[in-house]
Amino acid sequence: MYLEPVDQIEAYAETSALGAAEISVLTYNIRGLPWPIATGRGKALREIGRELAALRREGRQPDVVLIQEGFRDEVAWLFQESGYKYWAQGPGRTERTAFAGAVLGARDLFRGEGVGKLMGGGLHVLSDAPIVDVRSAAYNNCAGVDCLANKGAMLVRLAPPGLPTTIDVVNTHMNSRKASMAPRARTLPAHNGQVRELSAFLQANRTAGAPLLLGGDFNVRNSPARYYFDALERPYTVVSEFCSKPDAACGPGAADATSEPWLRTQDLQAFSPGAVRVRPVRSETLFGMDDPKRRLSDHEGYLVRYRLSWTAQTLAAYRPGPAMDVKPHKLGVKVSWRP
Repeated sequence: MYLEPVDQIEAYAETSALGAAEISVLTYNIRGLPWPIATGRGKALREIGRELAALRREGRQPDVVLIQEGFRDEVAWLFQESGYKYWAQGPGRTERTAFAGAVLGARDLFRGEGVGKLMGGGLHVLSDAPIVDVRSAAYNNCAGVDCLANKGAMLVRLAPPGLPTTIDVVNTHMNSRKASMAPRARTLPAHNGQVRELSAFLQANRTAGAPLLLGGDFNVRNSPARYYFDALERPYTVVSEFCSKPDAACGPGAADATSEPWLRTQDLQAFSPGAVRVRPVRSETLFGMDDPKRRLSDHEGYLVRYRLSWTAQTLAAYRPGPAMDVKPHKLGVKVSWRP
């Protein structure tokens, strides 16, 4: 995370601002699928870690990395190679979350529904800043073979040095369409149900007054029916929509709203301010090698840099949670509360 003094704050911040910072977030579906669904993925995951380490040597590493489809044990290799200090994951294979909004009735056993969870959620978060809390929820709604994985959402609470509040960062992976091997009559209601579950998860777990950053594989490419479902009820703003506005100032290559760039990708990021204001200032793709033989996944990495600013007035509304101690752990982080 890059911090700067108040006299260098850009013009968009109020003159009464106490400080400003920047934080970069990468969301990346790494295709860490188990054998025999995919082969050679262990080597690819280690190479992704090395690519992240190369960015670190250049001083360009993302502050936070959100990983989807990290179903393989070799994600540990990725973490070790990458140089990040903190690692969290969830939900696990056995985690269940109560939700009253299930939309599908009888399960289609032939397509993998209702036979149990063979894998966890495949979600991981790597961070340079301390992770002081981890929360996760498995989606109740699902369709097709996607039901074999415990897809859901996870929230990590970060405590970056020099920032006056914690930051809530959420990672998610939603139901696919054709890859789920289920008909649209089942995948669309399942996805819509997950949208509502995500909103309920955010409402139940977000820290009052803390800024929110959200990313993941939303599986909405070329599907207005998926993307625009409950769009007016979202407790967040999608980065590509925000940056399509003429006055957004998101850097070179900002999209035109008429082209709906948010429908050309599965991977999205979003944000919501709190006591600390948030706005995206730049985005780019990573690991989209031109040579298909060198590509490390079937997705590109999607990196967004956010500008944070705060004033005495906005900080007055911040209500932090209990103090916590964080200790490194071989499988990520071990979180304990300090009385």
